[in-house]
Parts: sequence; structure tokens; C-alpha cells
Amino acid sequence: MSPTTRWRRSSYSNGMGGECVEFAAVPTGALVRDSKRPAGARIAVGGVAWAEFICAVHRELNARRRPADPTGPWEL
Repeated sequence: MSPTTRWRRSSYSNGMGGECVEFAAVPTGALVRDSKRPAGARIAVGGVAWAEFICAVHRELNARRRPADPTGPWEL
């Protein structure tokens, strides 16, 4: 891990100290850590597994989308 590794917080984090994870893209895939313990343990995920995880999350979110108004924006 480089000292310039850029960590990104889950978009579902509310910033209120709840359960949240952060990830950082690295050449071999991604690193995942607990946002409340940034110096703690990290999980290394290979590139293929990370891509499959992201695709599964997107599929699940899209499956849950229902239009509040057929002509309006989609909501979860």
C-alpha cells in the first residue's frame, strides 16, 4: 500500500459514526477497511472478485428500484 492510497467511504455512510467501510483501489484489486478503525486490519480483494462484488451490488440496487411516479425520478 502506498502512502498516497486514496480511501473512499461507502456512499451509504451517513457520517454519524454508524457501521461503514472504506475501500481503496490498488493495482491488484481493492483494499477494504472499517472506517472507524483506519489504522486497523484491511482485507485485500483481488481484481476479479472486486469487480464481481461491485456488479452484484449494482444488480441488487437496480432490482430494488421502483418508480415513485412513472414519469419522475427512480427511488430506492
